[in-house]
Amino acid sequence: MTNRKLRMGMIGGGPGSFIGAIHRMAANLDGEIELVSGVFSSDPIKSKIAGKELHLSALRIYNSYKEMIRLEKNLPDSERIDFVSIVTPNHLHFEPAKLALENGFHVVLDKPMTLNLKEAKQLKELQQKTGKLLCLTHTYTGYPMVKQARQLIRKGIFGSIRKVYVEYPQGWLSSALESTDQKQAAWRTDPKKSGVAGAMGDIGTHAFNLAEYVSALTTTKICADLVTVVKGRKLDDDGAVFLKFNNGASGLLMATQVAAGEENNIKIRVYGEKGGIEWRQEDANSLMVKWLDKPAEIWRAGSPYLGSFAKHNCRTPAGHPEGYIEAFANHYRNFALTLKAKMNNKKVKEEWLDFPNTDDGVRGMAFIENVVASSKTKEKWFDFKI
Repeated sequence: MTNRKLRMGMIGGGPGSFIGAIHRMAANLDGEIELVSGVFSSDPIKSKIAGKELHLSALRIYNSYKEMIRLEKNLPDSERIDFVSIVTPNHLHFEPAKLALENGFHVVLDKPMTLNLKEAKQLKELQQKTGKLLCLTHTYTGYPMVKQARQLIRKGIFGSIRKVYVEYPQGWLSSALESTDQKQAAWRTDPKKSGVAGAMGDIGTHAFNLAEYVSALTTTKICADLVTVVKGRKLDDDGAVFLKFNNGASGLLMATQVAAGEENNIKIRVYGEKGGIEWRQEDANSLMVKWLDKPAEIWRAGSPYLGSFAKHNCRTPAGHPEGYIEAFANHYRNFALTLKAKMNNKKVKEEWLDFPNTDDGVRGMAFIENVVASSKTKEKWFDFKI
């Protein structure tokens, strides 16, 4: 029986990476996981420096992900990592994840899952073949009140869902930041590293994942318009997508990185026949519940009236703010609890399984490629193809 912390190895997340530190904090928050090895940069010297700063054994700081996976696999069961966390730019997602799964390791992977849809399908097939777990870190579905919104909608208390509005405005790329030495801007605007989409691939996928998760609907048709506002930029930095869902509902998705002054206030509204919900990250602990024939309600994280999914993902009493790190950590914790249960041949609770997986990854990559294709065609509506 496994009664210990899960051992994690990290690929990426070294100098110049902000998301690597976020992953490490999230993984560490609940005491279920410990970082024991990693390769933190394609530069072996930088990887060694980063690993040393994280107080890792010099023997467990590697020069490449291939070396890491090969040598970790050969370690005794009592030392070997249980899973790999991959926090590299998009073009370096597929190969490390594929190699990890092939060698018996579970995977936590930053989104989007791969560089293109073909890779995403291959990775899903491999994950299903190996039976290993893969968690895709779409952060925003980790918030307790987002989970509460989904549960309310799935209960049918608002009747049939009619409208979905989701938006993700940022302003940090309002100028040609990539022409400076800003690492994050440089790779996110480079088609070779980011893929065929810019803003829609980076934050549009978050909005799309949030829309389908909360509404419990799937997209069937889209009508997209992508724009490159900043002169000389190679990928889109602004766009909007009309959506049609499998139950006949319609929606609108907006994602932009040129809304000067905006930070990360991702927001969703979903409306049914009898009412609906509204949630935004700037007040993440609140969920607005609206009704056709009575006053609106404000539901709060940490409150006793919440459902089991929201309660499971809250750590503090009402009024004590939990935010981005905690939402991120919820995915890591649910992944860890699921993995430990499987390792011990115990039943996995439904609440633990509530983290993004390869199905979400494939749909996210399909969203990117469908939106790009739709934006290039003169057709008004474009079938959502996977």
